[in-house]
Amino acid sequence: MKRVAVLGAGGFIGSHLARRLKDEGCFVRGADLKRPRYAASPADEFMVCALRDPQAARAVLDGGFDEVYQLAADMGGAGYVFTGAHDAAIMHNSAQVNLNVLEALRERPAGRVFYASSACIYPEHNQLDPDNPRCSEDSAYPAAPDSEYGWEKLFSERLYLAYARNHGTTVRIARYHNIFGPEGSWDDGREKAPAALCRKVARAADGGSIEIWGDGSQTRSFLYIDECVEGTLRLTRSAFEGPVNIGSEEMVSIAGFARMIAAIAGKRIDLRSVPGPTGVRGRNSDNRLPRERLGWAPSMPLRDGLARTYAWIEAQVQAGRADGGSAWT
Repeated sequence: MKRVAVLGAGGFIGSHLARRLKDEGCFVRGADLKRPRYAASPADEFMVCALRDPQAARAVLDGGFDEVYQLAADMGGAGYVFTGAHDAAIMHNSAQVNLNVLEALRERPAGRVFYASSACIYPEHNQLDPDNPRCSEDSAYPAAPDSEYGWEKLFSERLYLAYARNHGTTVRIARYHNIFGPEGSWDDGREKAPAALCRKVARAADGGSIEIWGDGSQTRSFLYIDECVEGTLRLTRSAFEGPVNIGSEEMVSIAGFARMIAAIAGKRIDLRSVPGPTGVRGRNSDNRLPRERLGWAPSMPLRDGLARTYAWIEAQVQAGRADGGSAWT
């Protein structure tokens, strides 16, 4: 039986990944500050711990693993990442986790180590035109991310590659682009745009209005969670080291995205622009490299994944549930 460790298994992507790995018949050890919020973890073992502690990282990785998936990070949506209020915590906490994990793996090697980086590493100056952002993997340098979150992710990419060169660690690195789906944060201050807009539409009356941050012309692409998990496994088990984009090329404006959610909900909704952190003006995954090196590209249309996500969040709203707490995921 393949032995797998998922770090950040209490979070959105990590919990879905652990479920897929269990479905494949793997033994899964999960670790995070807390267990998944919305469903029981499928992991065979789940260690509640802070990977900022080097002893915890060593304990989690004891026993030998064929694959290690490192998704643990201090993160959130634009309201958490782009205000500047959490910059020190984001950089310190996430960098400490990665330093501890790699040192633990140097002492107790694993077969393959996956690191979840982010499209936030791409230079801000290449993402000023909402209609023509440049996010190919080779555009990362000269580096100029628009957030400290992006700088930490870029540093950690280099950290993993340095351990590969100097210590023989077999690494795989993905740059995730706006992953969304059911069972993610939707009302705790760390939610991302898809969940936040689904929540707003679910709570709005037909004929009402919702707020969007900025003028709504900023663009993004969004990747459904099942597609993300598939791309992650393809990369980890491939001969390609990366970094490589894991995202969708179906770009949409934030205003258009909100209108798509309203249409799924069957509601007439007006959009009201308000000041708020918006990040770069445009971002879209460039999937030429994953198609070439992994034989992978997402197949699910945005609207299909969004319909599933909206149905889940609408059910949370109707049940009167309130998302709460925070986790490093």
